[in-house]
Amino acid sequence: MGIVVLTMKASVIEMFLVLLVTGIHSNKELEKKSKRPKFTVPQIDCDVKAGKIINPEFIVKCPAGCRDPKYHVYGTGIYASYSSICGAAVHSGVLDNSGGKILVQKVAGQSSYKGSYSNGVQSVSLPRWRESFIVSESKPKKGVTYPTALIYSSSKTPATKADETSKAYQRPSVPGTTAQPMALMQVLATLEAEATHTALPKPSLLVASTRPLPMGHRSWETDCKVDLSFLIDGSSSIGKRRFRIQKQFLADVAQALDIGPSGPLMGVVQYGDNPATQFNLKTHTNSRDLKAAIEKITLRGGLSNAGRAISFVTKNFFSKANGNRGSAPNVAVVMLDGWPTDRVEETSRLTRESGINVFFITIEAAVENEKQYAVEPNFANKAVCKTNGYYSFNVQSWFGLRKMVQPLVKRICDTDRLACSKTCLNSADIGFVIDGSSSVGTGNFRTVLQFVANLSKEFEISDTDTRIGAVQYTYEQRLEFGFDKYHTKADVLNAIKSVGYWSGGTSTGAAIHYALEQLFKKSKPSKRKLMILITDGRSYDDVRLPAMAAHQKGVITYAIGVAWAAQDELDVIATHPARDHSFFVDEFDNLHTSVPKVIRNICTEFNAQPRN
Repeated sequence: MGIVVLTMKASVIEMFLVLLVTGIHSNKELEKKSKRPKFTVPQIDCDVKAGKIINPEFIVKCPAGCRDPKYHVYGTGIYASYSSICGAAVHSGVLDNSGGKILVQKVAGQSSYKGSYSNGVQSVSLPRWRESFIVSESKPKKGVTYPTALIYSSSKTPATKADETSKAYQRPSVPGTTAQPMALMQVLATLEAEATHTALPKPSLLVASTRPLPMGHRSWETDCKVDLSFLIDGSSSIGKRRFRIQKQFLADVAQALDIGPSGPLMGVVQYGDNPATQFNLKTHTNSRDLKAAIEKITLRGGLSNAGRAISFVTKNFFSKANGNRGSAPNVAVVMLDGWPTDRVEETSRLTRESGINVFFITIEAAVENEKQYAVEPNFANKAVCKTNGYYSFNVQSWFGLRKMVQPLVKRICDTDRLACSKTCLNSADIGFVIDGSSSVGTGNFRTVLQFVANLSKEFEISDTDTRIGAVQYTYEQRLEFGFDKYHTKADVLNAIKSVGYWSGGTSTGAAIHYALEQLFKKSKPSKRKLMILITDGRSYDDVRLPAMAAHQKGVITYAIGVAWAAQDELDVIATHPARDHSFFVDEFDNLHTSVPKVIRNICTEFNAQPRN
């Protein structure tokens, strides 16, 4: 019995050993097979830029036909990551126009990139860029594993942090096809759109639009009447997908505004290398037509020259021929992917001084370590109407843009806070204090009145814009007309023409005091207070105390002296610094030469006010 048991145990052990050896051998065979996978080279399109792929080194296959000029290339030998990968490969001679496989290696950004013509491709020069790449023949290096699915970035921001990258999502492979990677953010947006808008009329849009408002309904409490220009980013870096998101945002804003002749009007300018008007203020006068026009806009491509676009809008967009109504505030909303490729400060200053309220919506702005690559750091604060945060929106992701519709609409339509609608020419109460003493004479007095009229013509006159008042003085003083008397330029000019010459002595100090009491006490708190005094001689009374009182009450005083006027007295009357507020001419006939100088100084002083 014991022998039988031992024999059975031996058989079991032998069988176990056979199975164990067989299993080990099978595992080794599987390991050998797994160590030699078939490498699938990812295929890309001609317009794919190196900066959009996170992988530091990879092999890709380019299609035929990438020599086309629309696939921009920047640099020679070493290319800015803003370049088309395949276009750079053709330019470098690694590929011809029939396409093929190439090895791409990321390298550090350069201080400059020199353009050249090579192999049928014209590359362009570019100032420094944050990242570069080189292309070579697709010879894999020993020990290097190349990705079969590329990792795409969803923004201009290089992926250096976990939350700034988008992991690749691999669709299940289908026999006979090559699996294409999809950015995780794109997947999330698609899922969100499918979950919340299963019946979208345009399923190609990856962002869910805000719920349309009924026609005639506005989401704020007061009426909105503005002339609005949207400057949309049409640069190559934005791509077709995000460009569609931008267009959807415009359509949602148009719907929320309830476009109409008695309300807001909206036009669109697209910019890349150069700006172009898509349609102006009078082209579409209802939200339905406007949304249809927005849908038809196509991407222009090029750089993000926002400064050039702002200048274009200032000079060309807000004209009567383009539908500008004059009675509505002008608003320009600049949309920007990342940061501009040109400067915005100087052009934006001229825009603000023209009475245009500049808003900036920056999507996926530069993070701290990228700001060195921007042509003009802190560009948004240099461009917007005021630097108090009211005119700036910083959106971290294109997929969060739709949340900005209502906040933007509310700010655009709060016309009382559109501070840049007020310029040096439409925001003051101007009181002229005119010397009518005997030494002036009737003929010269008419010349003085012409000078007053010439100055007044330069301003936009109405009850809500600039208002004009006038005092004539000798020993005594007379209110010719107050700020609330005339509300049109024609009426003001007629009133000036009708002022009669008084004749008498020269009590300039008493005239300043009288003007403060009879004119400027009735000035509106929101208005700048300007006193422009014209005299031909030294005052019989003291001017120091009345002038000091004017300065303390915030009245900006300009002293214009003619013939026998005393320069030291003019400097006392004038607001500090006297060189900017005191003028002298030797003859009455030369008074007209002071008009542009006075206007220029009034505007320079107004525009120098802090923007906060």
